[in-house]
Amino acid sequence: MAQPPAGLALDGGDPRLSSGPTAKMIHDPNVTFEEYVYYAKIERAREKQHPDVLDLVTSLKSVLGKKKVVVDIDAPSSVQATQATKDEKGIPRDQPPAVAEEEWYQASRALRTATWGAVFYLITTDVLGPYSVPWALSQMGYGPGVTLYTIFGLLAGYTGWQIWQMFLRLDSSIYPLKSFGDIAFRVYGSWARHSVNILQSLQLIFNVGVIVIQNGQGLYQINSNICYVACCIIWVCSGMMLGQIRTLQKFGWVANLAIWINIVVMILTMVIVSHSPPNYTASEASNGRGRDFGPISTYASAPPYSEGFQTGISGLMQAVYSYGGALIFCEFMSEMRKPGDFWKALLIADSFIYVTYLFFGLYVYSFHGEFVVNPAFQGISPQSALKAGNTLGLISALIAGALYGNIGVKVIYTNILREFFNAPPLDEKLGKFLWVGLVPLYWAVAFVLAAAIPNFPYLLGLVAAVCILQFTYTIPPLMMLGCDIQYHSIREAQGEGFDPATGQTKRLDDGWKRWLRGAKTYWYVNVWNLLFFFGALVTAALGMYSSIQGLKMAFATGRSTSFSCKGPLGSG
Repeated sequence: MAQPPAGLALDGGDPRLSSGPTAKMIHDPNVTFEEYVYYAKIERAREKQHPDVLDLVTSLKSVLGKKKVVVDIDAPSSVQATQATKDEKGIPRDQPPAVAEEEWYQASRALRTATWGAVFYLITTDVLGPYSVPWALSQMGYGPGVTLYTIFGLLAGYTGWQIWQMFLRLDSSIYPLKSFGDIAFRVYGSWARHSVNILQSLQLIFNVGVIVIQNGQGLYQINSNICYVACCIIWVCSGMMLGQIRTLQKFGWVANLAIWINIVVMILTMVIVSHSPPNYTASEASNGRGRDFGPISTYASAPPYSEGFQTGISGLMQAVYSYGGALIFCEFMSEMRKPGDFWKALLIADSFIYVTYLFFGLYVYSFHGEFVVNPAFQGISPQSALKAGNTLGLISALIAGALYGNIGVKVIYTNILREFFNAPPLDEKLGKFLWVGLVPLYWAVAFVLAAAIPNFPYLLGLVAAVCILQFTYTIPPLMMLGCDIQYHSIREAQGEGFDPATGQTKRLDDGWKRWLRGAKTYWYVNVWNLLFFFGALVTAALGMYSSIQGLKMAFATGRSTSFSCKGPLGSG
């Protein structure tokens, strides 16, 4: 998990969420599951009438800013429809909307222009982050490492498919899905939405903190005359300034530049490790294995220096961290002209990411063995190459941190300040002033939280166990379980479902009897999702335990520092 999505319009200015027929109803507890399903079916039927005409090459040009893709909207009334709803403050459910349903559909559809080709690049940008793979293999060995990366890659693809299926069942122009929390709300209610939003906020703030620590390490390796904490604070200040950009669209080509920087750093790292010895100073500081540890060795299974179960789980958490990204799949699909094509982007992106991870990880581990560090480009030895890799990595990571911070501040602003304290929209003057103040506070808190954890690999493992694993492996099967049960409990043949003429939902029964009937349909799938959920919970608990034990050991040995002038990897 390296880069956030580039070019998504997550600015909070979507008219579907602030005006028109859906105003104040997006999180209305009175809207039934059947009503969401009814409008979603209409939406999917309409989308099938509009085939995609853009391929991967055209989409790449669009993503890179070389070519602006203009999508033709079928009805010229779409602009007027959007304008007509601008000043609406909300319409009671028992009154007809001021805008015709077809006009509303066209206005909403005008906001969805991304094709599956463009989303392929966005998924790759968001998830691809191979720099921890060599270190993970050094903890587990070739066999367990490749096996676990393969299994977790397949499971990440499966949960991505689950999120896609729930999106297709519940999203519509009338009730658009905009985030992970929206799915949780429609399946389980407000408590689930708030829980997901809290966890999402925690992950995003730790992502920013992790990037600050990584950049601090890199800058200290470039110039060890600068105090390590000062190196971190430099990036905090840089993030505070770059984070003042409110709209992700304005990042544009800058954000996509990070993809190519990552590719250059990967190539540089592979070339250097094949011709130069490891950075023993960095390895000693990070792993406790320096020049006197012995010759470079690789292992088919758990290495002899392994501390057993704890070491293996720590390596496993890196695999979890590497495949993290499902958190914002809903945002991707909400921008798509045809969300039904998301599976194409998911399949190709996951396959590409898996091959890249194993190729890069196996290559670097094969040359530097137990002396690889995390991130891998900070473990190369020639000073010129080390500085070049760190410089490029710093630029890429700063962009990533700014974008994660951007989304993180918006999550807090939308779900806390706006919902509970009636804060103004971000496009109003007072909202802009609040944004200016929130961004520095967000980056400062992220730095303090991350800097208090002294060992970078175990910090990544803790973030993976507490947050990323939940969104990629734990929550999707739980939400799919509830979605499937409710979906299959609807007896349409007996007249159940939502009636648009009356605005009422008809059910012949309710409560546990209804849930039990839904659970019996495809019961084996429901059992699998339940077992998957509990298995992911156990893995998360083991990951937390392993990371905490590793951090306790790091504190005890003193080989890693937090608020100190001495960097955790040395100067190279």
